[in-house]
Amino acid sequence: MKGPQVYSIAAHRGFADALVAGLIPRYTEGDYGLARLTLLLPSSRAARTLQEAFVRVSPSAGSGAGLLMPRMAVVGDLDLDETLGTLLDPLGAADIPPAVDPTRRWLRIAALLADEMGQEAPRGAALLRLAQQVARTMDRLLIEDIGPELLLSDQVREIVGDMAEHWQRSVRLFARVQTRWLAELSAMCALDASARRNRLFDHAARTWKERPPQTPVIAAGVTSAAPALARLLRVVSELPQGAVILPDLDLAMPDEVWAELGIAGGPEDPPFSEDDAVSHPQYHLKLLLNRMGVNRQEVQPWHRRGLSAAPPERSRAISSLFLPPEASKSWADMPPDRRRLAGVRLMENPNPEAEAQAIALLIRQAVAEPEKRVALVTPDRALARRVIQHLRRWNLDADDSAGRPLGSTAAGRLFLQLAQIASEGGAPIALVAALAHPLVMTGERRAPWLERLRAFELKLRGPRPAPGFAALRPIAEKARVEPWWLEVEAILTPLMADETLYLAEWLDRLAATGEALSGEVLWSREDGRALSAFVEDLRAHARETGTVLEARDLHPALGDAMEAVAVRPPYGGHPRVAIYGLIESRMARADLVIAAGLNEGTWPTRPATDPLLAPAVLRALGVPGADFRIGLNAHDLAAAMGAPEVVLSRSRRDEGGPAIASRFLLRVQALLGELGDHHREADAPRLAAMIDHAAPAPDYPRPRPMPTAEQRRVAISVTGLDRLRADPYQFYASSILGLPELEPLEAEPSPAWQGTLAHEILETWHKTGRPLDEIARETLSAMHAHPLTRALWRPRLLNALRWVEASVASDPSRTPVLWEEKGRMEWRGVTLHGRIDRLDQLEDGTFAVVDYKTGKPPSGAQVERGFALQLGTLGLMVGEGAFAKAQGTASRFEYWSLGRSDKSDTGFGYITTPILEGAKKKGIAAGEFLPQARRYLDDALDNWILGSEPFTARLNPDAPSYATYDQLMRLDEWVGHEQ
Repeated sequence: MKGPQVYSIAAHRGFADALVAGLIPRYTEGDYGLARLTLLLPSSRAARTLQEAFVRVSPSAGSGAGLLMPRMAVVGDLDLDETLGTLLDPLGAADIPPAVDPTRRWLRIAALLADEMGQEAPRGAALLRLAQQVARTMDRLLIEDIGPELLLSDQVREIVGDMAEHWQRSVRLFARVQTRWLAELSAMCALDASARRNRLFDHAARTWKERPPQTPVIAAGVTSAAPALARLLRVVSELPQGAVILPDLDLAMPDEVWAELGIAGGPEDPPFSEDDAVSHPQYHLKLLLNRMGVNRQEVQPWHRRGLSAAPPERSRAISSLFLPPEASKSWADMPPDRRRLAGVRLMENPNPEAEAQAIALLIRQAVAEPEKRVALVTPDRALARRVIQHLRRWNLDADDSAGRPLGSTAAGRLFLQLAQIASEGGAPIALVAALAHPLVMTGERRAPWLERLRAFELKLRGPRPAPGFAALRPIAEKARVEPWWLEVEAILTPLMADETLYLAEWLDRLAATGEALSGEVLWSREDGRALSAFVEDLRAHARETGTVLEARDLHPALGDAMEAVAVRPPYGGHPRVAIYGLIESRMARADLVIAAGLNEGTWPTRPATDPLLAPAVLRALGVPGADFRIGLNAHDLAAAMGAPEVVLSRSRRDEGGPAIASRFLLRVQALLGELGDHHREADAPRLAAMIDHAAPAPDYPRPRPMPTAEQRRVAISVTGLDRLRADPYQFYASSILGLPELEPLEAEPSPAWQGTLAHEILETWHKTGRPLDEIARETLSAMHAHPLTRALWRPRLLNALRWVEASVASDPSRTPVLWEEKGRMEWRGVTLHGRIDRLDQLEDGTFAVVDYKTGKPPSGAQVERGFALQLGTLGLMVGEGAFAKAQGTASRFEYWSLGRSDKSDTGFGYITTPILEGAKKKGIAAGEFLPQARRYLDDALDNWILGSEPFTARLNPDAPSYATYDQLMRLDEWVGHEQ
């Protein structure tokens, strides 16, 4: 019996092209070509990569002749028995039960968890997330051929007994849930997908060992070390016409360094040690060889090289680069040929946006060279999307082969936005986002639809209203879009069920609502088709399992589920530009490979501890530790570095702040040592920055608008007069340009909102004398404020209003005669108008002007300098008869603040006056107050309304001012630079 036929293709040779270059001459048979050859491949992406390599490498490429390619079977397929056809004798595998659908298992495990945990069980989306974690842990054990009975072994129980209590609870919970789930599977005559895959591997190994196929069978690029798969690969390697071809196994590594990698699943007990170098890129290959029972000395080098092969020195340098800790000491005396990285460049950028720009430029430069292929490899999906957008500058359409999460696509976003409407009771942000979605009301209907939506949105801005449509109908009436809103309400009403429903019922309602808003457009493109398949699958299994969800959990639950669904674009991108994730990049090769996102936490990813089984338990069961994933990431980088040209890229900062360079990149820098400066890629960042570079713009001058005399003649409000004197530009923007401030959707209650609420309540109280509690409750209800807003503001507001009530009642010498009254007068041909909060008549017949403030009143210094003229201007208006119901002289001027006060019996409310009296040091004398107000009013009219002074921005920087118009005046571009 011949020994195992196991080969390795070195990193510098290019796996896919080198594999095909060797398969074609070895296995081509006359008219049959390669059709009699069967290839076992790790993934569907690997199959596509090999198909492209066959087209490139085939002697008939470009000749117009056809090519019969081999049969390709993916070892991860559940239908592997059908894929291999007669080679596996599918009739012999008929006794293997079918696999249960993963969605059904997920939903059923959630139900089992809820039953096992009782009152401690999380609810809704949190329960479904926990079910996903349990399912992943089950798969992790099943892949390793570990059954639930091993969790009850003496060794595991001894370890569990010494662990923290939360680990003990999680292990017991997992064991109970898994046992119940496997009992259900047995009753259903079904298997978990991972368990069925193992059965298929064992069946294939047994069948081929007894009856070897008469045609060649090659396993290529498979690196999974699952025990069942390793047994199958051992059988394939011993077939008369079989072979196993591994990627990037380091055959030149010294034996002592190979031994330093650790036990790696060897015959020892336990099969893994805490000292194993699981983060080394060769570790998982050593684990695979150990489980196959193949010595590294039995592995042969592959005899061919690919079209995009690099010099052989590259593989030796990669081997040196990833030496384990003890062996790394040899770097000090390493000869230059062992650290040679010619063709490898290091690129650093200040941030991810600059990194994407530089990468796009490198791709553009590569594409300009005929036949040169370029690939970007990165686990950072956001970076990949940035690069795709930048490439469109040159009309380069580069598809991200890793795809996008379904929830990030157009169809997925609309579906999630509708779910958010259901979860949040029609909250404004989700509501407007869904109604304005690009897929909604397409075609001729869209323009009138958006016109009405914009009118509605303007009235919707401000604090969040109460949940439900009842609070939105008055807003639609104010916006004068009632017919449009009735149509919207009819479409969205099924989503406003504030109750617990079956998940299948929720999906029915969401799908129907989405179709009502967008029609067939929702399902017509690739993202829509993926969404349709997702909804159908989830709905069918949710109906079987009877899964229920509260409305508030619908959006997070669907968001989590859709995150796991990748939508890949159809073919049609540039043929020489590829963007890969780490998994998609395996076996692929290009002339230039850009490995990007080389920061800790991105590449390699952060190792995540299993939340259910402690590391010690997994190690005792024979499962590799969490750092095993780092080794896979290192192997991905080693494969990428085998290209002729390689750029290793990172950014010094990410969205969260300063970023730490990847440990892999630090190793490259350490290996290069003083040669590192010669490997810097400096041109791309420099040129990328120059793309958007322009000559320095001159300093933006402080705005000084000069409207015409006709434009200046506008009416002035008493509050506008304060703004005019403090910051003329803000008066210009608001009163002359007519640009009011727009509150955001779901805004925090602003001072203006608080003031409006207090004024309405006090106005009703003065008119009717009804109890303040009753009026406040009615007013808050009429404003349709959110229940949380009402709960937070009502107690504070009532305490302040009770202080007002007590203060008015405590002084019988003054009688309120006006409240919330509008007044108007002509002053030197200019209309002056304002609203007086309250006007009290005193015993001597004069009046007291009262202005309510929900916050801190203006200081005496502000009044002195003419930046708070409201009380004085109202006093002038009273004297000039602007208020028909009360004419006379104003002698007192008071601010009644509803803010906190230690001196108030209710804790809120106090009175201040701008008049200089008592021990006050700032203010205006009583006799000078109205004359001073008149002078300031005349001065404002002379300068800006009737004069020709420019409306200078921030004329008085020390004056109190809102930031409403700072962006319009481009404040940050000139402040501090003015002459």
